[in-house]
Amino acid sequence: MRQHAELIHEINKAAPPYGGLAFWWLGQHSFIVKAGGRILYFDPYLSPNDARQVPPLLLPKEVRHADFVFGSHDHIDHVDPYAITGIAAATSKTRFVVSRVAAQHLTQLGIPDERVLTLDEGLTYEEEGLRISAIAAAHEFLDRDPVLGYPYLCFIVETGGVTIVHTGDTCRYEGMLLKLRRWSPDIFFVPINGRDAVRLSNDCIGNMTYQEAVDLAGELQPRLTVPSHYDMFAHNSADPKLFADYMDVKYPERRYWIGGYGERVDLPPLDAGDTTTR
Repeated sequence: MRQHAELIHEINKAAPPYGGLAFWWLGQHSFIVKAGGRILYFDPYLSPNDARQVPPLLLPKEVRHADFVFGSHDHIDHVDPYAITGIAAATSKTRFVVSRVAAQHLTQLGIPDERVLTLDEGLTYEEEGLRISAIAAAHEFLDRDPVLGYPYLCFIVETGGVTIVHTGDTCRYEGMLLKLRRWSPDIFFVPINGRDAVRLSNDCIGNMTYQEAVDLAGELQPRLTVPSHYDMFAHNSADPKLFADYMDVKYPERRYWIGGYGERVDLPPLDAGDTTTR
């Protein structure tokens, strides 16, 4: 398991070709993706916590190479104040992408407005070689602030000839698949920890079950699906083998990845042949 300086070095050295990408899983719904010459951090959860079953692989002060840090919604394991403020202090180059709801928290943390990109469903940010879009996510509920918009977002990033979809925390809801079909994802990061009455009664807000995640991936047909959000806390976990078994039976042609923390995974361009293992 690569971590700290070794992990940072590997990310910096990685040079995925056009149409390909490399990614690293940090646990929970936290991913690092390198594509199009950019380094993208999705929901980096780096705070130490005795309840964690997976230790932080990085310290915020080590993250000086991130071009963009995404926070899908304002919960500590997705918009982590320790990670956000530490990364912001470590480098002036990083920009933070959040909902207009979560942006209020970043302002309170002292992140300058010019470093924050705010999105909502239907809004897009573009610069040369990069396009970031968002659709609503339904974290147990499809909430919406009447002024600021959706507090939970699914991010779609197009760069370097690839399309990355990070759903954030969400349940599947009516119309979600139709929205996502505007894109042809190369990689699809999706939670599988599910939901139930016990967790909800303890303010542990739910996500897709592994069956719902398999069906959404099976219908959306990304090149690679990566299940997550099943490992960090004992009271909110799931078995990824159930996801794998169901996918193998129901959509045997669909590829997925289940693996280790800090492990480099390469998704090559289509014309190079996909050697990513199931």
